[in-house]
Amino acid sequence: MTMTTDTLVRSVTHGTFTVERTYPVPPARVFAAWGSKEAKARWFPAGGQNPTFELDFRVGGREYSTGSVPGGGPQFIYDATYQDIVPDSRIIYSYAMYIDGVRMSVSVATVEFKPAGKGTRLVFTEQGAFLDGHDDPSQRAAGTEQLLDALGKEFSV
Repeated sequence: MTMTTDTLVRSVTHGTFTVERTYPVPPARVFAAWGSKEAKARWFPAGGQNPTFELDFRVGGREYSTGSVPGGGPQFIYDATYQDIVPDSRIIYSYAMYIDGVRMSVSVATVEFKPAGKGTRLVFTEQGAFLDGHDDPSQRAAGTEQLLDALGKEFSV
């Protein structure tokens, strides 16, 4: 974020990225890990201090989580609305991210679940508007890769 003595200089960076992972379980099982509050809380944690996590997994439903970095760091808010859900096939949602109450991005994400032999090829595509230098597409892609790796640990039992 760039500041001048009297005003905030606003900026927006647009970006699209795709992250793919293959998991050794059928699409129905990978899809279920997105739609179950208990399962999703294991791999998509709010984390930090005073976390909250809500999940209403239906078209028009909301997913909302908060958490702050341990030791008094910034508070993050993730606020999503489900736009399209096709069981075992795809999820599309829009979401905004905030840091200390300041909107840092607005995105549309598509998650596709494709059969791959006995497993699943997951294709995650995000189109985002990253605001005022708070985040950028490469940072978000790296965070998404970490989340999808954490999801993979759900299936390595």
